[in-house]
Amino acid sequence: MNEMTQKESLDLIKRGADELLIEAELKQKLALGRPLRIKAGFDPTAPDLHLGHTVLLNKMRQLQDLGHHALFLIGDFTGMIGDPTGKNATRPPLTREQVVENAQSYREQVFKVLDPEKTEIVFNSTWMDKFSAVDLIKLAATHTVAQMLERDDFSKRYKSNQPIAIHEFIYPLVQGYDSVALKADLELGGTDQKFNLLMGRELQRHYGQPTQCILTMPLLEGLDGVNKMSKSMGNYVGITDTPQDMFGKLMSISDVLMWRYLELLSFRSMHEIAVWREEVNGGRNPRDIKVLMAQEMVTRFHSSRDAEAALAEFEARFRRGVLPDDMPEVTVASAGGRIAVPQLLKQADLVSSTSEAVRMIGQGAVKLDGERVNDKADVVEAGRVVVAQVGKRKFAKIKVQ
Repeated sequence: MNEMTQKESLDLIKRGADELLIEAELKQKLALGRPLRIKAGFDPTAPDLHLGHTVLLNKMRQLQDLGHHALFLIGDFTGMIGDPTGKNATRPPLTREQVVENAQSYREQVFKVLDPEKTEIVFNSTWMDKFSAVDLIKLAATHTVAQMLERDDFSKRYKSNQPIAIHEFIYPLVQGYDSVALKADLELGGTDQKFNLLMGRELQRHYGQPTQCILTMPLLEGLDGVNKMSKSMGNYVGITDTPQDMFGKLMSISDVLMWRYLELLSFRSMHEIAVWREEVNGGRNPRDIKVLMAQEMVTRFHSSRDAEAALAEFEARFRRGVLPDDMPEVTVASAGGRIAVPQLLKQADLVSSTSEAVRMIGQGAVKLDGERVNDKADVVEAGRVVVAQVGKRKFAKIKVQ
């Protein structure tokens, strides 16, 4: 383990996390002075990872850097059951062929974040394929139907008379048994997985093992800043996106969302990010910080050369962005040192009303300094000069006083 105090290690472990259960137990495990077995499970339900998936991978990498052993669990067995997490209906199970194909894709992508020398890739079919019908019945006997209905999505479906298949109760039991098979010390998961993660603790206790701690991570919002990042929502940044697409997508997020991405995705220290916040509050253009973040992501998943090329192309595209030579220059007044974007556009006569501005923002038709505005609550600080664009033809260079 590297030369960090226990407090410093805990601070890094808890960075960006939603909940740590139970902190006192984790302190005891860390005090043992041995590498902890860190488990995170991924069901191979989709062949490609996006930045939302890397929130967990980043945390595993931080734990690896602290000297711990990462168990990247590919749920090839559970993937054929189908987990309805967060849904109000049963998720269709995958075929063995789909599972194998998607699992291979995961293996090829995770080492863009994880240290391959400190990572053990495991498949839960390794032990679950050996389970007999008697073994599975004994596992099922450890919990009651009433306990299973404590899971939020099961409870909602039961109360609304929506069907719950028996095999769906098996899913959290198998995921929990994975922690028994792997003798996990700490399991990572999204906030929507808390029930399944707690199941691991309960089953370890049942089988006479020390119980794992649990670290839940928040679900990353997508580019729209509202919904969870998802391919089906179209608001994602794929880690196999081209450097140019990745850079451009990250530059399009709101200034507010940028800080959340930095906390959950960046490997920059929280101190450095805090300094950037102070600089932005003091008048530095948030775009500068967004560029640094976008370059870090492109470098991680491609290369530093690709990051420089993506930045050059982005800036060239912005410069060619059909900016008119006779673009008006206006000055607008802020209240309290800042102005909301809808009011900014109205004062600059780019829209007839703030309601029109809100509507145009909702349509993705508003840009500041070449970046799409996604949030009507975005503000511009006094002292900044921005190039605003509404639609394809309305431009203004605006100074905020």
